[in-house]
Amino acid sequence: MPVNEDFVGRAFDPVGPYAVDAAMIADFASAVGASDPVHFDADAARAAGYRDVIAPPTMAVRFDQLASRAYVQDPEAGIDYSRVVHGEQKFVHHRPITAGDELMAQTTVDSIRTAGGHAMISVRSEITAGDEPVATTTSTIVVRGGE
Repeated sequence: MPVNEDFVGRAFDPVGPYAVDAAMIADFASAVGASDPVHFDADAARAAGYRDVIAPPTMAVRFDQLASRAYVQDPEAGIDYSRVVHGEQKFVHHRPITAGDELMAQTTVDSIRTAGGHAMISVRSEITAGDEPVATTTSTIVVRGGE
């Protein structure tokens, strides 16, 4: 089954809320080798002008992937996950992810195009805390063609 191009423009239900705490941020920061004290020490974060510890910028991908799961796993989408390659990831941060946030994320399929027999899918996730925008992520996934 080929990737279903009828999904272009479809917005999926928001997922969450996901509680963000200092331990989650510290674990992610350690995993990606981020060493800035604002990721581990609330006093350092406050001294830098934040209300609590802040996440490394790439932590937004965690919530992006939770939101995009509904699309990727939808049988009608025609995505064979065993053939998926992550092509590109972009972040626009409206403010840092901060300990104490309750995040929601909603994914929209922005485009699907075929190139060299592969489906190139661009999805966007809007990550919010209440009504406040936190980050917009855009990712391109490639569904490899062929058998």
